Formats: sequence, structure tokens, C-alpha cells
Amino acid sequence: MSLIVTAEEIEQFRALLADYPDALAALDEIEVCDGDLEDAAINLGIQVGQEPDTSDRWIDGLAKRWRHILCQANLKDSLEAGLTGDSLLLITEHTTLPLKLATPVAIYVVKTGVQDFCEPLETKIR
Repeated sequence: MSLIVTAEEIEQFRALLADYPDALAALDEIEVCDGDLEDAAINLGIQVGQEPDTSDRWIDGLAKRWRHILCQANLKDSLEAGLTGDSLLLITEHTTLPLKLATPVAIYVVKTGVQDFCEPLETKIR
């Protein structure tokens, strides 16, 4: 199940993230990959020194590794409001993800639905 970021979404994200060169580089990579978020995330992961061990659902696993951080109230609220430079900076401050890789992770969480993404963690807490 590959997530596709449309050309319109990429342009919207570019406008929102115009002051963040690494985020724009990530969006460029997503565009080069025809909007395929998985392919772009793998390429970006390699660029920042990660070693993706699979070509299927790698971004899903990466996002889930940081779910306990991404679903904390301040980050969750920020992502629910939509992708912004502030939400990306919060991710980079609370994780070891560089901005270039935090961008597709944030897009993944937003596109899959923040509530749906965080639900398994909230279920465990109850």
C-alpha cells in the first residue's frame, strides 16, 4: 500500500515549507518519485545515512518507531493542524530524524490520519 502525494499536495506543502530548504529537498524527491512517498522516503533515508532494510512499508515502520513521540499531545496537535514548518521542527527536536526525513514521515502521518496513526498507542495506554 503505497501512499501517493499528488502534485497539488506537493505544491501546497512547498508553499507552507518555503523557509525550510531540507523540507523542500524532500518534496523535490517525492516529486521525482512521482509522488510515491515510500520510494522517496527510502531514497531520502539513504541520503541521510539510514540503511532501509526493506523496500516495502519502510516509511510505515520508520513512523511507527517514533509513534510514542509523534503522538505526544503537542506533536499530535501540531500534526492534526496540518503540515507546517513548526510541526517539522518539533519532530526534529524530539527525535533523531533530520528534517529531510522528518518531512515524509510527517506527510505519512498526516495522510494516514493522525488519529488513526495514534490509535494503537492510545489503546495500549488505556
